[in-house]
Amino acid sequence: MSDAIKHECGIAVIRLKKPLEFYKEKYGTAFYGVNKMYLMMEKQHNRGQDGAGFASIKLDVAPGERYISRQRSTAQQPIQDIFAEINGRINTLMTANPDKKDDVAWQKSNVPYIGELLLGHVRYGTFGKNSVESVHPFLRQNNWMHRNLIVAGNFNMTNVNKLFNKLVSLGQHPKEQADTITVMEKIGHFLDDEVAKLYKKLKKEGFNKQQASPQIAERLKVAKILRRASKDWDGGYAMAGLLGHGDAFVLRDPAGIRPAYYFENDEVAVVASERPVIQTAFNVPFEEVKELDPGAAVIVKKNGTLTVEQILEPLTRKACSFERIYFSRGSDAEIYKERKMLGRLLMPRVLESIDHDTKNSVFSFIPNTAETSFYGMVEAAQDELNRQKGQKILAAKGDLTKAQLTEILSQRLRTEKIAIKDAKLRTFITEDSSRDDLVAHVYDVTYGVIKPEDKLVIIDDSIVRGTTLKKSIIKMMARLNPAKIIVVSSAPQIRYPDCYGIDMARLEDFIAFRAAIALLKDNGKEDLIDEVYKQCKEQVDLKDKHVKNYVKRIYEPFTQREVSQKIAELLTDDTVKTEVEIIYQTVESLHEACPENLGDWYFTGDYPTNGGHRVVNKAFINFVEGNKERAY
Repeated sequence: MSDAIKHECGIAVIRLKKPLEFYKEKYGTAFYGVNKMYLMMEKQHNRGQDGAGFASIKLDVAPGERYISRQRSTAQQPIQDIFAEINGRINTLMTANPDKKDDVAWQKSNVPYIGELLLGHVRYGTFGKNSVESVHPFLRQNNWMHRNLIVAGNFNMTNVNKLFNKLVSLGQHPKEQADTITVMEKIGHFLDDEVAKLYKKLKKEGFNKQQASPQIAERLKVAKILRRASKDWDGGYAMAGLLGHGDAFVLRDPAGIRPAYYFENDEVAVVASERPVIQTAFNVPFEEVKELDPGAAVIVKKNGTLTVEQILEPLTRKACSFERIYFSRGSDAEIYKERKMLGRLLMPRVLESIDHDTKNSVFSFIPNTAETSFYGMVEAAQDELNRQKGQKILAAKGDLTKAQLTEILSQRLRTEKIAIKDAKLRTFITEDSSRDDLVAHVYDVTYGVIKPEDKLVIIDDSIVRGTTLKKSIIKMMARLNPAKIIVVSSAPQIRYPDCYGIDMARLEDFIAFRAAIALLKDNGKEDLIDEVYKQCKEQVDLKDKHVKNYVKRIYEPFTQREVSQKIAELLTDDTVKTEVEIIYQTVESLHEACPENLGDWYFTGDYPTNGGHRVVNKAFINFVEGNKERAY
C-alpha cells in the first residue's frame, strides 16, 4: 500500500495442556511455550510494530510464589526487545544454577515466563500516545487468584463514552476513558461479582475460604461473565483474556469484523488473529485451523478443556475485507487466491484503458504487498494476449510462414519492476518545499524499459490519501515519459472512516472524499454540503439505533468513474505532462473475490453496527466545522 495505514492489532494465546515435563522430554525444553509464542508474535509483526506485550500464568503454584509474569515494550523492534529481556532473565538464572538445567519443577518455581498459559499482543497505536502504559496486555490485579485478569485485544469500540458512564453508574472510578481500560473493567466487574456469588454459595455448602478457591476455579462460568460484560459493546473486536487461576478466553464481535482462528490437539490449545500463524508455528494443515464464529468465544478452562460458546447473537457477517486486501499475511491459502482474483477482475477495465494494446503496455506493481494482485492481473492479461494470438492465427487461415507463426507465438506480456522503494528518507528539513522534494524521492524507477509509445499500468493495494502517489510515484513514473500512466487499485474507493480498529478517522484524509467535494463545487452543488451537515447535526442527540448515514448523499450525484477522474486530476500537478488515469476495483468485484469477507463500510458507508453511523456523521460535522479531532 503506497499510503500506509495502521490498524490494531494481533493476538496470540497458547495453553499448554500437558505438564511442562512433557515438553522437556519431547521437545528438549521446558521453554516450549515461550518459544512458540515468540514465533507466533513474529509471524504477526505485520499487524503491529508500535508495541508488543507478553504475559504468562503458571498453574497450581504454592502461595507466595509469583505466578503472573508480564513484559511490554515500545522499542523500535518491540518483539525482539521483549524476548531479549525474557531470554536474558532465563539465561541469567540458568547460568547461576547449572545443576537445574533438567529440573523442570525448579524451573517452574524459580524462572519467570515459563507458565502453561501465555498471551501475546502486537500493537499499532491508532491514536494517542504510544507509551508502554498503552501497550497490551493490561493487568487487573487482586490477591484473590480468580480475580486477576489479563486482557489484550484487536479492537476498537465506537461507544466508549457510554461504556465509561456505565462503569461510573456501577460505582467504579475508572482511571482512564480509554476503550481498553473500559472493557477490562467491565469484564472485571462481572468477574468480581461472579466470584463473590460463588463464594457465598460455597460457604453455605460448608466450604471454608481456603477450600473454596479450587471450587471457584472449577465452577466459574466464563461464558456467563462475557455475556454480561459485552452486552453493550459496539465495535469490532477479538478480545483475549486470562484469569489468574488458569482459565482463558477469546471473544469475537457478533459481526465478525475482526478475525480470530483457533486450533487444539492433545498438547496445546491455540488462538491467533491469522490462520497461517498457527499453521506455521505448530505445523498443522489448513483444515485443522478453525475460524471462530462471530459472537462466539473460545473458552479454555483451567483443566485444559476447550469449548466454543455463543456469547452474543450474531449479526449479519461483515468480516473486514481489508484483512483480505492488505492487512493479513498473504501466505494464507484463501487470501492468496482472493488477492489474485482481485487483480484478475480489474483486467477488463485495464484492457479498455489500453485499447487492448498489450504489445505497447508494461505492467508493474507498487512494492511490495500488491504483488499477489499483480500476478492475478498479469494472468488475465496473458489470457488476452493468447486470445489475440489465436485470432491472428485463425485469420491467416493456414497461410502463415514458419517465421510469421514464430513471430506471433513469441509475443510476450511485458512485465517489469518499475517502482523501487528506497530506504526511508528522513525529512529533517522543516521547510515545506524542501520536505516535498525529499518525499518525491521515496520511490525510484527503473530507467530504459519504457518506450514513448508505451502505456504503463501499475497496481496498488488501495489508494487512501493519495499523498505518496501525488508527491512521489506519479512524478517518478512521468520521468519515464510513457504515453499514459494507469494506476490501478485492487480495492474500491475509500469513502468513509473506519471505527473498528483501522486508523482511518477523518473524511478529509480520503482522496475520494476530497474528489467528491471538489465535484460538488465544480457543478454548483455546494448546497448539498450544508444539507448533509444539518442532517448530521439533527441526529447528534438520537440513540445510535436511530442514526442514519447521510454522508452517502455527498457521493450520490456522481458515478464511480467521475470520482476516479477527479481523483486523477487532483493527484496530477502541472509538472506531470503525461495522461494519468486511476482505475478502482468495484465493490461488486470485491465481493466476488472475497465472498466470506463482506465488510465494506469504508467503501459503501454500510456500517455493521449502529455506532458506525454516529461516527461517520461526527466525522462529517468535524470536516465542515474545521475540527481536526477524531470522530471516535
